[in-house]
Amino acid sequence: MGEAMREQDASIVFSLDIGTRSIIGVVGEVVDGKLHVLAIEKENHGQRSMLDGQIENIGQVAQVAKHVIERLQKRTKIRLARVCVAAAGRALKSEAAAFTLELPTVQPITDDDISHLEAGAVSESEQVIIEQSDDQNDQYYMVGYTVTGYRIDGYPMSSIKDHSGKVLEAEVVATFLPRGVVDSLYAVVSKVGLEVASLTLEPIAALNAAIPADIRLLNLVLVDIGAGTSDIAICRDGSVVGYTMATIAGDEITELLMRTLLVDFETGEHLKMSLNQDKPVTYTDILGLSHDVDAKQLQELVSPSVSTLAEEIAQRVLDLNGRLPSAVFLAGGGCKLTGLREKVAEALKMDPNRVTVAGNHFQRNSYAEEYNLNDPEYATPLGIAISAGLGLINDSYVILLNGEPAKLFRSGSLIIRDLLMMNGHNYNDMMGRTGENLTFTLNGERKFFRGGLPVPPVLLLNGELATLTDTVHAGDHLQFVPAKPGEDASKRISDVLGSDFKGSVTVNGAKARLDAVIHTGDDIWADRKEPVEELEPEPVPTPTPVVKPAKASPAPADTPSGDAGQIRITLNGEKLMLFGKPGGDPYYLMDLLKFSDLDFQNLDKPVELRVNGEPGQFQEIIKDGDSVEIV
Repeated sequence: MGEAMREQDASIVFSLDIGTRSIIGVVGEVVDGKLHVLAIEKENHGQRSMLDGQIENIGQVAQVAKHVIERLQKRTKIRLARVCVAAAGRALKSEAAAFTLELPTVQPITDDDISHLEAGAVSESEQVIIEQSDDQNDQYYMVGYTVTGYRIDGYPMSSIKDHSGKVLEAEVVATFLPRGVVDSLYAVVSKVGLEVASLTLEPIAALNAAIPADIRLLNLVLVDIGAGTSDIAICRDGSVVGYTMATIAGDEITELLMRTLLVDFETGEHLKMSLNQDKPVTYTDILGLSHDVDAKQLQELVSPSVSTLAEEIAQRVLDLNGRLPSAVFLAGGGCKLTGLREKVAEALKMDPNRVTVAGNHFQRNSYAEEYNLNDPEYATPLGIAISAGLGLINDSYVILLNGEPAKLFRSGSLIIRDLLMMNGHNYNDMMGRTGENLTFTLNGERKFFRGGLPVPPVLLLNGELATLTDTVHAGDHLQFVPAKPGEDASKRISDVLGSDFKGSVTVNGAKARLDAVIHTGDDIWADRKEPVEELEPEPVPTPTPVVKPAKASPAPADTPSGDAGQIRITLNGEKLMLFGKPGGDPYYLMDLLKFSDLDFQNLDKPVELRVNGEPGQFQEIIKDGDSVEIV
């Protein structure tokens, strides 16, 4: 009988690098703060089931992954159940955008205000990407973002917390992954019967293997050159500040050899791997003729393509970094191309000694008795395992979102707002959207009706009410119900003229009935035969709700609800009866603003909110018998 298999416990880390040309698996065990590599297995795709780092045929990729897993299990005697994976940098999409937030009055700026502001800017970035997409229904996961500037009341600021102002602006550059890229990775893992333990980006994983944290104060670049893509990550001041990719990589060299020497793809790959051999290589072309070629001839043949690859990498680095970096590390199988290191240095106009092949630092965080871990091809698979095993990124642990493991990409402190955006939720889900306003003219006079306020989201962290700026930790459980948009302002002609109006009405020059619905921009003229009833007064404008969800407990089950339900409260010392909302939704403190008699357009002092003598929040639920002050 064979040796018994042991289960994969918390100390065992298993990573899969699902690349364009091959899948590499690494199994390691965390020992004294380092990853002890127990086994590495690699298998090439039998068919071109991957295209430029993106999974094309899920079934074929899963079959290759299964072979790698089986061999790893046989060698380690460990039954693998959880795997760490990474998404290719080719799919990353970045876009700059800005967002403006107007506070109800001049007031000190809080963390919640900044969170509100930045979330709006990130969602604007996503909207730009969606509008540029061929499919307007595409969904994206936010990977990370950088704030490029703030303004308070028009003045540029590097930091805005605790400053006072009314109109806030933020400009960001946000990066997203299309949902299809992430879902295809999860589909492959599911097909082989495993669970995704962590998900990161390939350029970040490679950087975590190649560039130790203690040298990231320098402006360093990691270029991971695979078969289909060349992923680029940049760090400075101690953290990763950007990532991008070049659209050409090792496959360009293979395809050049195919065209020039009339060989199939497999033969072209074999010849590319022979560029550094000393002895001649024999190959057969598609006509069945045999040829001998030495490495020097092959190197001369591919030299123009290597130069093109180097120039593309250099341009991407300069575009993203904005200046020459301190040093460049080349990783991935493609970095072994003869002359590439020198050509990258030449294209960047850098000292060749400052462009190096990654690998020298791999053993800072990992070791193995059986393998030479300095191989730059191990940068991504080893980086995925190191990142998860040593906790170098937040996705090395599980956070549950509505009962399912959340997708996490970014390193550094993570707040609930970022986690939600990383899982496809946008600004409107978190903040709610006020209903559309209605604006029209009646007999030449502008009329305005404000849309309804949104129903706030439900946000529970480990069963307790939470805010978007609360920090999440390993093992946390988050429940999130998106905000509901407010109702659009809606009026019929009879609502503004009175149902007993006598006379003729035209809308945009055409005769109209009294029950016609009014649309924004309509030009209405009413020819009265008798005095018209007083028009409905415009609602009192309300301030933008604070982003912080309610701290109060949810309304009790016996709170009256439905169209007939009602609650009695005291507002500023006066008794007030509130009839139930349609659908049984509760009343929030923000709903009472319109009853407060305050002119929010002309405030000269901050508004004070109190419920039963305690400070109140806009999204606090109001219960029967509450005493509310809005002054």
